[in-house]
Amino acid sequence: MTDPTSPYSPSPETALSTADRLDQPPLRLAVIAASVRKERLSRVLADWVAGKAADIADVDLVDLAECELPDDEHLEPGGGPRSAIADRIDRADGYVIVTPEYNHSYPACLKRAIDWHYGEWMFKAATVLSYGVQGGLLAAEHLRGVFAELHVVTTRRVVGLRAPWNDIGDDGFTPPPGTGEALDEALRELTWWATTLHVARRDRPFQR
Repeated sequence: MTDPTSPYSPSPETALSTADRLDQPPLRLAVIAASVRKERLSRVLADWVAGKAADIADVDLVDLAECELPDDEHLEPGGGPRSAIADRIDRADGYVIVTPEYNHSYPACLKRAIDWHYGEWMFKAATVLSYGVQGGLLAAEHLRGVFAELHVVTTRRVVGLRAPWNDIGDDGFTPPPGTGEALDEALRELTWWATTLHVARRDRPFQR
């Protein structure tokens, strides 16, 4: 469970209003920082996303640079031995993937994190905040096909940040005009899907 002292946890008032509105516990979103390079932006951008998302959900920031997965020799079809982050992925109702674009796709460490889990992702929702010289949107598009195989609904709205390193300062990421509003719209769509799928998983589990 998310640390209640975390700056990303919603206020009691927010959590209560969300629970009342959904007739369920507060929505849980996992924000996944997908780059593990030494010189990376995904953590500072994920911090910004998590702060925004905390207004509408209980947020768990999963930094892949801080997560060790088992050796790939143990990977099997449909996943593998339970990883250290499996429970955190499983608890989430939806995901925000914060990823750079590497060579017209997304980082290998993110693919490993996806492949090491299967049932934990199923029938959830995800949106993507990508970044790169041209906004990193090829990373977002490649993720759609991968997540479809895992029964994850990706939102139509995603956010692409063009050269965000120009907007990083001592206080973190300062979004250019319109960027915060674009993220709000993507999060609004994400929470609709995440809520709808939460109810469906609870009341009408998919029969395989």
